[in-house]
Amino acid sequence: MDPSALKWACWCFHIALEAALNCCVSMYRASSQTFSCCKSGSPAQASPSLMALLCPKEFQVKMESLQQRREELEHKEEQLKEAFFKFDKFLKENDAKRHRALHKASREQLQAAQSNVEAIRLRQEIAQLLRERDRLQRHLEANDIFRSYLQTVIEKTEQFQEIKEMIDRVRTLVATQAVLVQRELGSREQVEEEHARLQQYLEESNNKVLQCNNRLAELQTQLEQAQVQVHQSESKWTEIQTTAAKKTLELGQIKMAVLNLFQMATKQMKLQVDIPLEDTEAQLDTVRVLLCMTDLSDILADLRKGGPLPTPQTLPPATT
Repeated sequence: MDPSALKWACWCFHIALEAALNCCVSMYRASSQTFSCCKSGSPAQASPSLMALLCPKEFQVKMESLQQRREELEHKEEQLKEAFFKFDKFLKENDAKRHRALHKASREQLQAAQSNVEAIRLRQEIAQLLRERDRLQRHLEANDIFRSYLQTVIEKTEQFQEIKEMIDRVRTLVATQAVLVQRELGSREQVEEEHARLQQYLEESNNKVLQCNNRLAELQTQLEQAQVQVHQSESKWTEIQTTAAKKTLELGQIKMAVLNLFQMATKQMKLQVDIPLEDTEAQLDTVRVLLCMTDLSDILADLRKGGPLPTPQTLPPATT
C-alpha cells in the first residue's frame, strides 16, 4: 500500500474517532445533568415534558437505565481513549517501522551498489588473474625444457633425488655467494681504506724525505762553505806557520849572529861578562857598547899617536 494513502486513511480515522468521542462526551454530560436534577428532587430544574410523562416507578427504571447508560458511556469513553492511545501508538510504531524500512531499503540499496562495485572489481580481478594464469601457463610451457633438462641431470647424478632439492641447493649456493660477495666488498673497502692510508703515509714520508733532502742540501752547502772557510783558514794557518818558521829561522840566525858577535867581541876584548846565552838583547847591547868603546879607542889612538890607550878590564853592566 502507498504510504501517503495509508497516512491519509489514518488521519481520517483519527478525525472520526475524535468526533465520536466528542458526541459521547456531550450525551454523557446531558444525561448526568438530568440525573442530578431528578435525584435532587428539584422538578423546576427537570424537563417538564419528562416529569409529566414519567411516573415514580417508570422514573426509577428510567434512572437506573440512565445510570447503566452512563456507566456504559464511561466504559465506552475509556475504550475509546484506550483505542485512541493504541491507534496513536500504532501510528507512531508504523511511522517508526516505515522509517526503519526506508533506512533499511536505503542501506540495502547502498549495499547493493557496493556489492555491484565489488562484483565489478572482482570480475576485473578474475579477468586479470585469468590473464596472469594464461601468461604463467605459457611461461611454464616455454620453460618445460628446463624441467626436462633438470630431470635428466637428476637421473644421471646420485647426489639429488628431486628437482626441488637441486633448486634448494642452488639457492643455498647463491645465498652463500651473496654473503661471500658482500664480504669481498667489505674486504675491498678495507683494502681501499688501507691503500688510501698507505698512499697518505707515502705522501707524508715523501714530503718528510723531501724536507730532509732540502735540509741535507742546505747542510751540505753549509758544509762546503765551512770546508772552504777551513781550507782558507788552513791556507792562512800554513802561511802563518811558514812566515813564523821563516821569522823563527831569521830570529835564530840573528840570535846566532849576535851570539857569535858577542863571543868574538868579548874574546877580542878579553872580557868576562856574565850574560845568559838566551839573552840576545843583553848580548846585543854589550856588543854595541863594545863597538862604541872600540871606536872611541881608535879615535883616542889617532889623537895621541903615541901609544895605546889603556883598555878597561871591565865593562859596565848592559842595559836591557
